[in-house]
Amino acid sequence: MREIIIGKSTFQLGESGKAKINVAKLPSGTVIHINVHVFRGKEPGPSVLLLGGLHGDEINGVEIIRKSIAQGLYSNLKKGTIIAIPILNVYGFINFSRDVPDGKDVNRSFPGSLKGSLASRVAHVMTNKILPLIDFGVDFHTGGNSVSNFPQLRVTTGDAEAMKLAKIFAPPLIVEKLAIPKSHRKQGVKMGKPILIYEGGESLRLDHDAINAGIEGIHRLLVAHEMISGENDDKKTVILQQSRWIRASRSGIFDWKKAAGSTVKKNDVLGIVNNPEDGKATFIKAPLNGVIIGHNNNPVINRGDALFHLGY
Repeated sequence: MREIIIGKSTFQLGESGKAKINVAKLPSGTVIHINVHVFRGKEPGPSVLLLGGLHGDEINGVEIIRKSIAQGLYSNLKKGTIIAIPILNVYGFINFSRDVPDGKDVNRSFPGSLKGSLASRVAHVMTNKILPLIDFGVDFHTGGNSVSNFPQLRVTTGDAEAMKLAKIFAPPLIVEKLAIPKSHRKQGVKMGKPILIYEGGESLRLDHDAINAGIEGIHRLLVAHEMISGENDDKKTVILQQSRWIRASRSGIFDWKKAAGSTVKKNDVLGIVNNPEDGKATFIKAPLNGVIIGHNNNPVINRGDALFHLGY
């Protein structure tokens, strides 16, 4: 693609810069727009989307893209294009919120509509203005609702191209999962654009290990596609084909004993739920062998709350 147009900005091969896409105007008159950073090599090559802040409170993804730009990772592309969006859900980001004003989730609003809610309009921008320009992308997330996720990629079950890209990215864990209806990844599947979902850390908290693992994964992808110079090491990753949540059988004070990233065996004690009134303890045990891909950091839990996300 010799020329790409984003908003009112045009980028030729070898050109870099920033574009703005106006999305909506709030009741205060404040205009919500999306900042899009574009980096282009002098030669044609893959077009890669790097997306953060689809959920406004998931800060690690925002920081992965911000830091990778600040480090100059895309400054000397040999070929191809990087389309980097640090913050997609601007309203959610400035309000410490996963969602937009009406409580809707942008990541459940695809393909979106120009006549819809703010979430739907943001999704419409991605579907019509960004996804047609890319070959594949990485969408950076964290755990939500006090859940801390070990660095991992979610890959659409049965998508061979996405799995190939995930193995190049080489996070500690790869989890195969079906794409959620009306999600960004599902829209990518419909359009033939593989979207890898990176998960690392917890919402509203910086996790530097997860941030660095994300940047390292981007670096491997770009090296493998000869977009930048360098060599990739032969890093191993664990592929998990199934996952399930382990939930609390009673309410109380939750004290986890095994953190995200731990390999566990059936009947291992993962955590304890203590009753603050009678002092009785309930032990949370692993129902099978696997790897904890996420754990709940909330110390006060109710019966039925998700405590551990176990991959196997």
